[in-house]
Amino acid sequence: MTPRPNPDLRIGLAGLGTVGIGVVKVIQRHSDLIAARAGRRVVITAVSARDQSKSRSTDLSGYAWETDPVALARRGDVDVFVEVMGGHEGPAKAATEAAIAAGKDVVTANKALLAHHGQALAVAAEAAGRIIRFEGAVAGGIPVIKALTEGLAGNQIKRVMGVMNGSCNYILTRMQNEGLSYQEVFDAAQQLGYLEADPNLDVGGIDAGHKLSLLAAIAFGTQVSFDAVELEGIGAISIDDIRLAADMGYRIKLLGVAQLTGRGLEQRMTPCLVPADSPLGQLQGGTNMVVLEGDAVGQIVLRGPGAGEGPTASAVMSDVIDIARGLRLPTFGQPAANLAVPIAAKATTTAPYYLRMTLLDKPGALAKIATCLGEAGVSIDRMRQYGHQGVNAPVLIVTHKAARDDIDHAVTRFAATGVLVGAPVALRIEEV
Repeated sequence: MTPRPNPDLRIGLAGLGTVGIGVVKVIQRHSDLIAARAGRRVVITAVSARDQSKSRSTDLSGYAWETDPVALARRGDVDVFVEVMGGHEGPAKAATEAAIAAGKDVVTANKALLAHHGQALAVAAEAAGRIIRFEGAVAGGIPVIKALTEGLAGNQIKRVMGVMNGSCNYILTRMQNEGLSYQEVFDAAQQLGYLEADPNLDVGGIDAGHKLSLLAAIAFGTQVSFDAVELEGIGAISIDDIRLAADMGYRIKLLGVAQLTGRGLEQRMTPCLVPADSPLGQLQGGTNMVVLEGDAVGQIVLRGPGAGEGPTASAVMSDVIDIARGLRLPTFGQPAANLAVPIAAKATTTAPYYLRMTLLDKPGALAKIATCLGEAGVSIDRMRQYGHQGVNAPVLIVTHKAARDDIDHAVTRFAATGVLVGAPVALRIEEV
C-alpha cells in the first residue's frame, strides 16, 4: 500500500502588519518548495487583524477572517497559531494562552511577550504537550535560536554578546560616518519610520534587552529574567564620544552581553566601546550581529538583517516548517520545569572603562578627579585633555580593568569635588 501523505499543516495567522504580510507572501510564493522540504503542505486557513477593510499588499480573500485573535486561536481548522501582533499583554497574551489551552502549537515573533511571560507560557505549553517556537523574536532573519538550541547543544556556553537593535546601530553609525549629533540622527530615524511608536523601546535598550533575556535563558538553562537585565540607552552618547572613541581605535555600540559567573547571571544591554577592527566594530546600519562563545566550538559570529518583512517572515517560517517536519523541542531548549531561577549579578566581570567629563579649568581640578578614582580602587591607564572651551576643560580617561561598582562609586564622588561641569559619561570597553 502506498503510504498516505501527511495532512496539511493548517496555520492561523494573528497580525497582518509588516511581518504577518511577509509570512503570507512566503507561503503563497513558495508553497511547493515548502511542501517538498517539510514533507507536507503548509496552508493558511484563517487570519486575524483589527481592520478587515484596510488595504494590504497581498490577496487575503481565500482565508477565513476573525477580528478576535482568541477566536482564531480556538478554531478547529487551525493546527499552529502564528502570533505576530506584538505587545506583552492584552490580545497577544490572551490569544497565545487560548491557543495552548485549545491544543495548538504556537509560533511567535513577540519578544516582549516571552520576555515577560515566557516561563509561564512554556510551562503551560509543555504540560499540554504543545510547543512554542520563536526564532523570529530575536535578531530578525539570523537563526540564532536554532544555533543555540540545536547547533551548539553540545557546548557549555561561555558568553552571548551582540548588537540586537538595528535602529540604535543605525543611529550610532550615522553619527560616526556623517559627524551628526544624536538628536539629528534620532529625528531622521523617526521620520523614516525606523523607531517604534514609543522610541524608548529602541533607544532605551528595552527591545534589545527583551532579546538578550531570551538568549540568556537558552544559553545558560535559566528562567527568563528580563527584569534583571541592566539597561542603559544611547541617549547620552554625544558626537564627542563618537569622535573620542574613534581617536582611540574604538566604536560605540549598544551591546548586549550575558554570561554566567560565580556570582550569578550577568545580563546587560548598555553602550560599550568595542575595537574598531572587530566584527562588531565594523557593523554598519540596521544590521544585527550575535556572537556566541562555547567551550567546544570557540567563538562564532552570526550577522544579518535584524528586522523587516522578509527577514522576520523567514525566521517565522523556519519554525513553522520544523513543526511540519515533526521536530519538537522544549521552548528554551530543555524542559521549563528544569530551568533554574537565576541569581542576578550586576557586571561583576571587570573591564576597562572610558570616562569623559568636563572640568573647571583651575589648578588641582584633575588631581581631585584622580584622587576619587584612586580612593575607589580604580587606576588610570591613559588620560587626554582636549582644547579648552572657555573656562572649561574636556578630559578623557581610560581606566585599567575595574568593577562597575567601583566606577560608579568614583563617579558619585566626582560631584563632591566642585570641579565637575555637567554629568560625566562612563562606558565599558568590552573585550571581543
